Amino acid sequence: MKNIKESETLEFKKSTSELKEAIISIVSILNKHKKGEIIFGVNSNSDIVGQSVNEKTLRDISKSISDYIEPKIFPKIYERKIKDKKCIHIKFSGNNLPYYAYGRAYMRVADEDKKLSAKELENLILKRNKNKLKWDIEICQKASFSDISVKRLKWFLKEANKEYRSIRNSLDKLGLIQEGKLLNTAVMLFGKKPRQFFPNAKLRCAVFATAGTSLIVDRQEFEGNLFDLIEKAEEYILKNIHIGMKLEGMHRVDVPEIDKGAFREAIINAFCHRNYYEYDSVNIAIFKNRLEIRSPGGLYGGLTIKQIKKEKVSKRRNEIIANMFHEVHFVEKWGRGIDLILSKEPNADFKEVAELFITTFKRPSHVKKTTPQDTPQDTPQVELTLLENKIFRVIKNTPKISRNELSKKLGLSKDTIKEYLKKLKEKGILRRVGKTSAGHWEVVKK
Repeated sequence: MKNIKESETLEFKKSTSELKEAIISIVSILNKHKKGEIIFGVNSNSDIVGQSVNEKTLRDISKSISDYIEPKIFPKIYERKIKDKKCIHIKFSGNNLPYYAYGRAYMRVADEDKKLSAKELENLILKRNKNKLKWDIEICQKASFSDISVKRLKWFLKEANKEYRSIRNSLDKLGLIQEGKLLNTAVMLFGKKPRQFFPNAKLRCAVFATAGTSLIVDRQEFEGNLFDLIEKAEEYILKNIHIGMKLEGMHRVDVPEIDKGAFREAIINAFCHRNYYEYDSVNIAIFKNRLEIRSPGGLYGGLTIKQIKKEKVSKRRNEIIANMFHEVHFVEKWGRGIDLILSKEPNADFKEVAELFITTFKRPSHVKKTTPQDTPQDTPQVELTLLENKIFRVIKNTPKISRNELSKKLGLSKDTIKEYLKKLKEKGILRRVGKTSAGHWEVVKK
């Protein structure tokens, strides 16, 4: 014992006359390390001085611990001989932080017991409840295995290079089953209709005519699992921002005005790190001058905008969702999402407003005005989205094409074709000549 010293988890007491101090030490050690030891009969210099021990002594120690420590703990208290001298050894543990001694909370700092301030106590309580407040590890009580989409699960396993045997077996191996029940993550990632269980399993998108929200051009809401919603968000943005082109060899390549990899990363981050306890959904807002991707919940774990941009650190609100995204290469474990966005779009901006984390991309088409000589002669001198431009070009080359033929040629629904033809007519680019099948489309503006 001569070479053993007191530490943050081991405390020496000369005798039971220091029982009150020992009880405070037990609490402070529990609040720091959740387990520790006290030995009566050894002084602070590690000298073994011995301790009178009988049944009453052990009972008195046990009763004092029971009376003066909250929540209750159940330590092991026993007689022990050290170098032929009787000592009392107490081993204790507990996970129900914070613990109180005589109504006060303490924390172990080196070999001393420090009273906790109100703020320190609050942080300790938050730390204790951290895992209890994890949405992604909670059980979805009402969901059953029949609510899982086999198609989406098989897609995931193929992308993750894993084998599918059955829904239960696959989800169990992914760690998405607890007590025979599905976790929230399983339903949100692979559910047929997650919104039956979670009202916020949706995506809201809107296009605004100006830099403000006064005039809405288009508004849509999508439902589905997270992978579906990520795809829908990406598609919606590509349909409603401007697309340029470049030649790579003999091929034309579409080039969105905002880098696709950058806004896709922002979309994935929004769904990965959002607060699913919030009723709100991930929102896509496309303005005349910018694109905003809004995620409920703000930054997690005390992080700041400055830290995520300059220090390149991250903390995950939804650890299991992040791990699942990592399995299919949607995210990296090192949290390089913000770095990736800035490498592709250096002017991207990040801010927190009213518990929302907002990623903003400037739209170059709003800043840089196109001159006539820069614009191909067969392209309308107005701003078109990628989908509008595709429909326009098909109609320009085939004026007598019908809606049904457009639908088949472009692989779009009839309702989508109808909606975008209406937009092109409202922009004054196309008009319909004749109302029967013998009619045709006429280009108004070039």
